[in-house]
Amino acid sequence: MHPSHDAWREPMRSALAEARAALATGDVPIGAVVLDPSGAMIGRGRNVREAAADPTGHAEVVALRAAARSRGEWRLEGCTLVVTLEPCTMCAGAAVLSRVERVVFGAYDAKAGAVGSLWDVVRDRRLNHRPEVVAGVLADESTELLDGFFRAHRTL
Repeated sequence: MHPSHDAWREPMRSALAEARAALATGDVPIGAVVLDPSGAMIGRGRNVREAAADPTGHAEVVALRAAARSRGEWRLEGCTLVVTLEPCTMCAGAAVLSRVERVVFGAYDAKAGAVGSLWDVVRDRRLNHRPEVVAGVLADESTELLDGFFRAHRTL
């Protein structure tokens, strides 16, 4: 495990709690939190695509919106987005556009990940902002939660 992972374990546990809460609505269990520069949680979110019939209802977007409301502005400079699954292109773009300082994620997403797996939106030098990336924090827990969800849906 990378030494920098230790600092992100507790925030990732909060994101995992959000992910578990998504199960109650039939949504894919992905959770996210946003921390301000002092480490205080200013936004939280879980997938709500099914619950809200919203194609943009990804955990990261929900958490970023909550953090922006909390701060009273859309610029989230100095903040950290912590999410259980590697962000997709939409969510990686939202992280860049909101100016978060870093993106911390758990499990890699080989099929749709846009923070290094399939694409690398957040480190694209053509963009005006490139957040730091910390990958693989509590990845096993995130992967287990997702695998269990999809296993249950395949047997229905």
